[in-house]
Amino acid sequence: MGRADGLTDSELDALADAASSTLFTPAEQAALAYAETVTRDSSVPDGLFENLRARFSEEQIVEMTATITWEICAAKFNRALAIEAQGVCRLHP
Repeated sequence: MGRADGLTDSELDALADAASSTLFTPAEQAALAYAETVTRDSSVPDGLFENLRARFSEEQIVEMTATITWEICAAKFNRALAIEAQGVCRLHP
C-alpha cells in the first residue's frame, strides 16, 4: 500500500479484513484502521491513536487525517448532488 502503482487486486479484496491480512504491514493496518474509524465514528480510541503514533510522525498523522476527511467531504458532496462515480477507482463488490 502507498506505492505509486496502487493496490493489487488481492489487497483490494483483503481490505474488508485488513487487520488480519498478511498482505498489509502493521503500519498499513494501523492507517486503514484509522481511516475506517474516522469515517464511521465521531472519535478515535486512545489505543488506535497510540498505534498510529508508534508508526507515523505527527506530520504524517495530520496529513493522513486531512486526506481521509477530504475524501469523506467529497463523497458527501457527490452523494448530495447525485454525482455518479467516474470510474476512477474500482469498487469492491
